[in-house]
Amino acid sequence: MKDISVVVPIFNEEETIPELYRRLKESVLQVSESHELIFVNDGSKDNSLLELIKLTETDPSVFYINFSRNFGHQIAVTAGLDHTHGKAVVIIDGDLQDPPELIPELYSKHKEGFEVVYAQREKRLGESAFKRFTAKMFYRTLKRLTSIDIPVDTGDFRLIDHKVVKYLRQMPEKNKFIRGQVAWLGFRQTAVTFKRDKRQYGETGYPFSKMLKFAIDGITSFSDKPLQYVTRLGFIFSFISFCVIIYAIFSHFVLGQTITGWTSLIISSMFIGGVQLISIGVIGEYISRINNNVRNRPLYIVDRDNIED
Repeated sequence: MKDISVVVPIFNEEETIPELYRRLKESVLQVSESHELIFVNDGSKDNSLLELIKLTETDPSVFYINFSRNFGHQIAVTAGLDHTHGKAVVIIDGDLQDPPELIPELYSKHKEGFEVVYAQREKRLGESAFKRFTAKMFYRTLKRLTSIDIPVDTGDFRLIDHKVVKYLRQMPEKNKFIRGQVAWLGFRQTAVTFKRDKRQYGETGYPFSKMLKFAIDGITSFSDKPLQYVTRLGFIFSFISFCVIIYAIFSHFVLGQTITGWTSLIISSMFIGGVQLISIGVIGEYISRINNNVRNRPLYIVDRDNIED
């Protein structure tokens, strides 16, 4: 077993890989000579795979997994975790926004007895105000909706003990939300703060559509409160409707004033219809996740790799 493994999901990082490797290597060597770097190529459209193969030709501690297509960031991290052999495992993105130089500090905290050491962002450089705001709202909304303590302002950049990895491998759900799974497992956890750098090369692999899907996965994987809210909303509108009916009957037979007006009728119908569609959509998200797990398809397909299990 290695002292430390590093899992790096890669998506169109051809320009970043040489510097990424150099900085990772320098940081990991400060920890131990016994290490492995596992890069997971998540269906990159550029020459990322060729760059990874070049690294394996000169460094026997470098391994790569190449997917048959793009399966997504969380699945790429999961594939890396499935093939690690380290007593401690670091998860870090391949865009160099998370500094590899923090790894020795993460490892130092791990040696103090913490099974999970997550990197918590103090600042997010090079990101738009909209992205910073939506990220802040997501983490705080998730914290309010879930019953587990998911640390705010943290991504997947962290160090976890091999026993945490062992339990993560036993979680079969298809819609992965790894930072939530790690928090759910418990164990002794602590944080190391850092300033997140701006992206140096290429474009982000997480546009707003993917961020929204990721947020939905996080909420539906660890909370059933949206379903509770839908149920409460149904009771509230049923009660309001009942009150309106009582008032209409009272007004017609007692006050002699019949309530009329197509405008109010159409507006109320459209409003209630919108609430119903939202409710159906929330329920549908949960059903979709059940369907994904029932189909039991492979989580990912490996096209080629240089890992010998």
